[in-house]
Amino acid sequence: MDGDERLPSPGPDGPDRATYDYVIVGAGTAGCVLAARLTEDPDVTVCLVEAGPTDDVENIRVPALGGKLCRTRYDWDYDSHDEPQLNGRRLYLPRGRVLGGTSAMNGMVHIRGHRTDFDDWNQPGWTGPELLPYFLRCEDNERGASPYHGAGGPLPVSENRSRNPMSTAFVQAAIEAGFAANDDFNGAEQDGFGYYQVNQRDGRRCSSAAAYLHPVRGRANLTVRTHLQVHRVLVERRVATGVLCRQLDRRVELRAAREVIVAAGAYNSPQLLMLSGIGPADQLTGLGIPVLVDQPEVGRNLQDHPSTYLVFTHDQPVSLLSANEERYVRQFEQEGTGPLSSNVPEVGGFVRTRDGLAAPDVQFHALPVTFVDCALGVPPGHGISFGPCVLRPASRGEVSLASDDPTAKPRIRHRYYDDPDDVRVMLAGLRIALAIARQAALRPYTQGRFTHPASDSDADLRAFVRATTQSIFHPAGTCAIGTVLDPELRVRGVDGLRVVDASVLPLIPRGNTNAPTVAVAERAADLIRGRSVGSEPATAAGVR
Repeated sequence: MDGDERLPSPGPDGPDRATYDYVIVGAGTAGCVLAARLTEDPDVTVCLVEAGPTDDVENIRVPALGGKLCRTRYDWDYDSHDEPQLNGRRLYLPRGRVLGGTSAMNGMVHIRGHRTDFDDWNQPGWTGPELLPYFLRCEDNERGASPYHGAGGPLPVSENRSRNPMSTAFVQAAIEAGFAANDDFNGAEQDGFGYYQVNQRDGRRCSSAAAYLHPVRGRANLTVRTHLQVHRVLVERRVATGVLCRQLDRRVELRAAREVIVAAGAYNSPQLLMLSGIGPADQLTGLGIPVLVDQPEVGRNLQDHPSTYLVFTHDQPVSLLSANEERYVRQFEQEGTGPLSSNVPEVGGFVRTRDGLAAPDVQFHALPVTFVDCALGVPPGHGISFGPCVLRPASRGEVSLASDDPTAKPRIRHRYYDDPDDVRVMLAGLRIALAIARQAALRPYTQGRFTHPASDSDADLRAFVRATTQSIFHPAGTCAIGTVLDPELRVRGVDGLRVVDASVLPLIPRGNTNAPTVAVAERAADLIRGRSVGSEPATAAGVR
């Protein structure tokens, strides 16, 4: 029995008890999409519940300042438990705890994934051609409508407005190293190097809250409640009927006449299911949580893109350390350009490290700043950081409960590099990064080696990987379609309960995960409403 049970029961419908058609848990990327789409029907009532505060802070609006949200009240501030293949290190895992969720603090990179990624799920309704219309529907791309891009949707997709000279030099160095240029990673091919498109409008961050939620906040059928943490899904006779929440010392019960939709993310969604009695029976029993549905796969299948950075220092005053200079502040406010408009990982690329691969297995991100201690450290001076991440890792981690107390953080272990093949891919990616670093275009920016392997030998590269690998903040897979969920995202064993967020992805896409999460939520809204996006057949051309 947790502390909620000892609080007085709420009375009739009122501030502490209310009924809606749908209760959505989590106002992150997926939750904001769902709230906007479901309330298009004026006869449907929706309550969107967020544990954190509203998003009306400058560090969210200004792209380059997103890192200042780390380890504040806007961040769940998670860490992994000791990672066995990383010298037992614990890795910082930021997650947005605010309207917009992690889209309020991420790198804003708009990548769909490779066209084969969704076919590989082997789930009906989730192929590349079937998801393409949802990618197109969400977009308002500066490039206009085309077979590869959508226009007029809620989510702006724009060109990078910072164009840091180091970012341009990195792309040129990759070309000098023999790789192709690519000006559209969501176009005909994913391979190659170039600038990323970003989720910004006029140079300002556009989170899912800004894109989907704020334009519809005036709808009478939408209720948004912040500072309200959901502790448990209420289940009666294997039907989800609502959620039990806590707001300070007040117990709040929200009832769902139709469905409860969990959209709390790849760490918090499995945690909430387990706290509600849906998960591995042995684990729940050990913590004294009554088992409603024995679901061994809840919390398992955790995937991420492990990332390793080379960091170089130099004496050129062009890094993001200069972003707060008065001239750049003025440039940003007047034009929406300059260093403050930087999404930080401005450029990158996709590479196949060996012949015979059907798609890239490594992605690069380059940052015009010295990236220290997973963005928690103070840059020692001007510099550049870049490196590879493993796009389709074979290793799997898990999310489990550390306690039956809903306020306790979940136990997260990614188990990076448990599969030796992931190490092989990372070493191949590092050798490519070292080759790019040696090119003439980057020479002005690679004067000092700040974070760098001792040599390019296998032994030194392996040691470097163990000592420096970090999360690239793309957790996925912990409530996967095909195991925990059916193809319509319904939790197996409980009626009236769905999960909609990155946790549902059976295999992590090749690329940044925000855009795929938006597309999943767009399709989920149609599944819930019993609609389809359109009758015209789609091609896989735009899903790359």
